[in-house]
Amino acid sequence: MSAQNAKSPLQQMTSTTPTALWNDSCSIAELEYSLEQGAVGATSNPVIVGDVLKKEMPLWSDRIKALVGEVPTASEDDVAWRLIEEMSAKAARLLLPVFEKHKGRNGRLSIQTDPRLYRDTDAIVRQAVRFNGLAPNMIVKIPVTRAGVAAIEEATFQGVSINATVSFTVPQSIAVAEAVERGLARREKAGKDISTMGPVCTVMVGRMDDWLKVLVEKEDISTTPGNLEWAGVAVMKKAYRIYKERGYRLRLLSAAFRNHMHWSEFIGGDVVISPPCSWQKRFNKSDITVVNRMDTPVDPAILADLNKRFADFRRAYEENGMRVEEFDSFGPTVRTLRQFIAAYAALVAVIRDFMLPNPDAR
Repeated sequence: MSAQNAKSPLQQMTSTTPTALWNDSCSIAELEYSLEQGAVGATSNPVIVGDVLKKEMPLWSDRIKALVGEVPTASEDDVAWRLIEEMSAKAARLLLPVFEKHKGRNGRLSIQTDPRLYRDTDAIVRQAVRFNGLAPNMIVKIPVTRAGVAAIEEATFQGVSINATVSFTVPQSIAVAEAVERGLARREKAGKDISTMGPVCTVMVGRMDDWLKVLVEKEDISTTPGNLEWAGVAVMKKAYRIYKERGYRLRLLSAAFRNHMHWSEFIGGDVVISPPCSWQKRFNKSDITVVNRMDTPVDPAILADLNKRFADFRRAYEENGMRVEEFDSFGPTVRTLRQFIAAYAALVAVIRDFMLPNPDAR
């Protein structure tokens, strides 16, 4: 095969393994690149939408002005959510052929529920149902908080394909799977179709690593260099093994990339990897071989070190390490929710500049 026709590493993965690629952005330009690599999905959240606006504001400024003018009584929040919905629906249209080809398992655009609702099950479900109606191929992100777990079951019952987010641990992954199974069972009992539903559970592998690095500084912990890079990988691989053993009807998704192992260690698994476009280009420039590593266990010495030094790793790795009631106070959950809520506030501030231009600005 000529160099010109040689497949990139991601193209090799998407064409020769069951591992699916989703693009961690709803940017049209980035999604088009990812589709060339074999991507079958994409995502958005408050951070991503804000980043898209920074990169593509000329494409959206006229539409934002129009949204502001269309409803004179609309609040900043109203306009912000209209923008999020339109941006998501536009990206979803690019994925519709994939959705139809895969009969709902892939080809979906993830849209995230309001991060400020993380304590309100009913409000999450209402927004999830609304988002589900924006396009036939939406998948709705719901945080794995106490209220979110209950919302995942109810939204699934109502026919919403969910993407569990703000999730970092084995206990959260299992809680999501059990909630989805309860929702699917209720839906089947009611005689409703589940054949085209495609739920996933995200594991934010890099944010688990991040948290242990915070603890290293806070608690003066010393560990073997490099071991911290394996924490999220270990969680994902253990959750995957449990999912396969129990036959759960959803897939795991790897997100929050910090190093190539958050891709390379999951190749070969029936999972989704969802790197930002910049990481996809980085992977494609690498010489990392596309071989099955999902079933290769993490070095027991690394696991022993992490277990010995970090109580929060034990909570994340052990199946019964946390109760659902403890999810909301887990360090990575708090940090991620705060970031998402701050990102949403920053997005609203952008809308404010269109509605109330700063008279002091030049």
